[in-house]
Amino acid sequence: MSFTNFLETEILDHVFAGAAYTAPGTKYLALFTAIADGEAGSVTELSGSAYARQTVAFTTSGNTTSNNAAVEFPTATGSWGTVTHVGVYDASTSGNLMAYATLSASKAIDTGDVFRVPSGDLDITLN
Repeated sequence: MSFTNFLETEILDHVFAGAAYTAPGTKYLALFTAIADGEAGSVTELSGSAYARQTVAFTTSGNTTSNNAAVEFPTATGSWGTVTHVGVYDASTSGNLMAYATLSASKAIDTGDVFRVPSGDLDITLN
């Protein structure tokens, strides 16, 4: 996953300029059908048909943090379209996009489908 400009600025300000930054207590995974500019947060998030961001928690080891439990979205009550990207927000609605990634394989979600991210499959690495 890549950090957005928002999170990069917060981290730089916190570490190098001493500005306060409080990490969100809860993080939320979002699904996207397109990204125009992920770093700027310009994305097309799913909406309707029972879609809602889901909480995601991470465990860090070395320079990588990964989701420590599976993330399961509600059963789609209509077509969600083709999910191409995911993102991590600091709020269940609106909020700031902190990180985003392209899926290794796009996934079409139709009525009755459930989108799942298995534990450990969502990695954020710093080099």
